[in-house]
Formats: sequence, structure tokens, C-alpha cells
Amino acid sequence: MEYGVSQNKLAVAAGITRQYLNKIESGLAVPSEDVRNNLMEVLERYNPDVQLTMLFDYVRIRFPTLDVRHVVEEILGLKLDFMIHEDFGFYSYSEHYYMGDIFVLVSPEEEKGTLLELKGKGCRQFECFLLAQHRSWYDFLMDALIEDGVCKRIDLAINDMVGMLDIPELTAKCRNEECVSVFRSFKSYRSGELVQSREDDKLSMGNTLYIGSLKSEVYFCIYEKDYEQYAKFEIPLEETPIKNRFEIRLKNERAYYAVRDLLTYHDAERTAFAIINRYVRFTDRDDTKRRSEWKTNQRWAWFLGENRGRLKLTTKPEPYSFQRTLNWLARQVAPTLKVAKELDRLHSTTHIKDMVNNAKLTDRLEKVLQQQSTTIEEMTISNDKKEV
Repeated sequence: MEYGVSQNKLAVAAGITRQYLNKIESGLAVPSEDVRNNLMEVLERYNPDVQLTMLFDYVRIRFPTLDVRHVVEEILGLKLDFMIHEDFGFYSYSEHYYMGDIFVLVSPEEEKGTLLELKGKGCRQFECFLLAQHRSWYDFLMDALIEDGVCKRIDLAINDMVGMLDIPELTAKCRNEECVSVFRSFKSYRSGELVQSREDDKLSMGNTLYIGSLKSEVYFCIYEKDYEQYAKFEIPLEETPIKNRFEIRLKNERAYYAVRDLLTYHDAERTAFAIINRYVRFTDRDDTKRRSEWKTNQRWAWFLGENRGRLKLTTKPEPYSFQRTLNWLARQVAPTLKVAKELDRLHSTTHIKDMVNNAKLTDRLEKVLQQQSTTIEEMTISNDKKEV
């Protein structure tokens, strides 16, 4: 039997008889669609492969110093000379440095200090440098707190690899008051609706459920990650390893306490589900009992830890690449360039070649060229060098 699951256990869990299961295995019986779906769900529950993973998906930390070199080189462990400088900023900061999607914002105002911002791609890129430094997220966060860093926002993303979460079902339970929560609000978006007012990528994320106010210091965002990947990159749904994503979004004091808990116990499951259990529980309605006594929904119990492997903090290092620019060139420039090259051929001219040869690289592009032609290790300050 696949995954080593006993026939008795599988049959009982799926609600079918062992005899019928034998007939299905031998090809003497064809299961209905409902039975087939039930069997697949049960098999996934006993899948020994990783069912949930957790990543940092957003990190924003303010350091009480105006010394940007200290922040970049001593705390982040990056060489400032490889970063691109821009004399404008955001979040009321006046300028910023960046390398790929790793942003460090600076201001002459002492109360603002220096701000580090890592969005999803920035977190993945920073993990490449952490790997080269032989540091973990735990090491970096401890260094940040030692430097009196103030956690402004931390997003913990739990990736559902096997479809534990049924977002339309969770949304229906919210509407049916089967969501027991200290939050007073939820918002849902169906497939095809754009979440443009809040999300940075401006793309639909399939069925999406927000639990809690987006203005509060803690709220949850649950969405169909496979649909998002299809919308962005046209990756078929069945080929996307991550089916759903549960994001715990924490700000200010809530972010600080989550980081402190992670550093105290080094247990991602404990930290993440302590937060989730504190704020929300999905149940099955039972009008014979008080709402607080309703039984926890079975699928939700599976997500919380029943019959699944432990959740661990993982990394997915992805170095910064020029791919986004190449994609833009392919979409916006290549067709026109092809026409221009064909006209050069027809008229025996060299306009395109001359333009490329005479192009002057700006300081920013020179820096991009330097970054793309340098190894991660060469842009990294190792712990040994920092101690010297």
C-alpha cells in the first residue's frame, strides 16, 4: 500500500470497507468521485513527506543608529560598496541602499534611525548571504536584538504542501459563524478578484481570506499559492509544490514577542501555532451546544497538528538575478528590437549595433553589472572578518 499505510487504517479513515478497498486495488471496482477524493485526502494525511514548512516572508527592523555602514556590514554582514545608493527613500526616509530586493533606508533624523526591509524575495536573497556566513535566521535575529533593533513587522508564512486548508470552506465557516475568534472582522476574495488595494504584487491570489483588521498589529492572510503562481508565471496548478499559504502578519510589539519566542525555544511550530490558536479556531456547528463548545473542524485539526509531521523553520535561498529585467525586455523591447534589426538588415545599416556600442552605463547600472559578476561570498563579510 502506498506510503506504508495499512489497509485497515486507510479503510477506516476513509470510511470504506476493507473488502471494497481490496476490490479497488485489484481493479474489480471503480470508486466514485467522492470516494476517490476521500481516499486521496487520507493518503495525504499519512504522507511521510513534509506537509508544512515555514518561511520568513517579510522582515522590517529599525536600528537606532545613523551609521548605515555599521548596519550593513556588522549586522547584515554585507559589503556596503556593493550596494546601490539612491538619494530618495520611502516611509519618510530620505535615501536608501539596496542590493536586489534587500533594502536599507537611511535618514538624517536620529529618531528614524536606519531601517532594514526584506519583502518575500528579499528574505530569499538574504538567506543566500546567511548561508555564506554560516548563520541562521536565529543568529541574525539575535544579532539584531543585541543591537537594539526594533521589530516593526515580521511575516511568518506557513506553506501547505498537500492541501490541508480549504479556503472556500474556511470562508464559508466565517460567514456561518463557525470561526471562533477574538478578531471581529474578516474579508474574502474569490478567484479572479484583484486584491489591488493592499497587496504589493497587484495580482489575484485565487481564493483569499483575511482574518482580522489589516490595521491591527496581528492578522492572518490565507490564500491559494498555486493559483498565485499560475497567475504570475502560468505554472500549472498541479505542478506547484505549495498549494496554500497561511501568513501570520505581525507588527511592532506582536512582532517583537514572536521573535523573542523563536529565539527562546527555536521551535517554529510552537511559536506559529501559539499565535494561531490564540486568535482563531474553526469549528463544526452544533446547535445543541454553546458556540465555545463546538468541536474543532477535522481539517483544521489536521492543520494544527493532528496526524501530521512537525513544522520547522526552513529557508529557500534564491540569489538575486537579472531575470526580471530580462523578462521586461522580452515583453516590452524585444519585438521592437527585432523590427529594428530587420530594418538594419534590409537597409544595410548598423543603427542597433551603434546604439549599443555608444550606450553609456549609469552608476546604478555599473553597480548592477558589478553585483551580477560577483559571487555571494565576495559580497559577504564573514563572521571571522567581523570579529577582526
